[in-house]
Amino acid sequence: MNGTAQAFWLAAPGDGAIREVALPEPGEGEVLVRTLYSGISRGTETLVFRGGVPHSQHTAMRAPFQEGDFPGPVKYGYLNVGVVEQGPDRLLGRTVFCLYPHQSRYVVPASAVHPVPESVPASRAVLTGTVETAVNALWDAAPLVGDRVTVIGGGMVGCSVAALLARFPGVRVQLVDTDPERAKTAEALGVGFAPPEDALGDRDLVVHASATEQGLARGLELLAAEGTLLELSWYGDRTVRLPLGEAFHSRRLTLRASQVGTVSPARARRSYADRLALALDLLADPRLDALITGECAFDELPDVMPRLASGELAALCHLVRYPGA
Repeated sequence: MNGTAQAFWLAAPGDGAIREVALPEPGEGEVLVRTLYSGISRGTETLVFRGGVPHSQHTAMRAPFQEGDFPGPVKYGYLNVGVVEQGPDRLLGRTVFCLYPHQSRYVVPASAVHPVPESVPASRAVLTGTVETAVNALWDAAPLVGDRVTVIGGGMVGCSVAALLARFPGVRVQLVDTDPERAKTAEALGVGFAPPEDALGDRDLVVHASATEQGLARGLELLAAEGTLLELSWYGDRTVRLPLGEAFHSRRLTLRASQVGTVSPARARRSYADRLALALDLLADPRLDALITGECAFDELPDVMPRLASGELAALCHLVRYPGA
């Protein structure tokens, strides 16, 4: 037996703790992974921490290796990078990404881990899940060469989308956020920046990721005729009001949703593994380090999560470092 490991659990909304958990011996076709880093996706994970997942979405919001149920006790998370200590020869000693919660060591099927390319540092690889969301969003949105695109909301998802859009030939990208500090992030990613009141209009595509009514309404205002707004925000249990009067119909605007739980129908021939492998390859870009804006040790998580949830720590992706990393 491998004994025990340490895991971060949400005992109840707003109350997190590190618990000792039993660790089974890996069987045939399984791997034992020692975690180097995990990442906190501030938007989704702090919503879970606050107990904001609506009952109707408890099943849809489950993470692949979640234990427990919302609102708690629950072990939640999906950005984990570690080293395979036991398993098939092809994976032994490899740095891998897994959609696993915050835990020091764990056993999963070998098919659940994805080798990290040598060109991608382990600490940056925690962004894999978020970049995968951005890949799916751009498959849904299908921007064209020369498009004028605005991304509203400079969180992890919005910045990941902006970073990938910056690679498209001739595409002019502007990141819009109420926080002026996001201007530095936009510069690092190679895109423009503006506060909402100064955002450019006549846009072919707006990607909305601010999770606010105001951001969604502003996105519709910025669209050109026949333009599309792609909604990436997750509102949890909040009701959202949307102004669909005014020029919404006369300008023939399109509002559509995108969600990473399903591979975009536009790329239905691709598998989930294909999409994740692409995200890992894209992480070779060092500009994406701008999305990691905070770091703590694993044993500090019970104190850090409430500060992230309250906004005291205004992180994009908060990096969690484990012993030996």
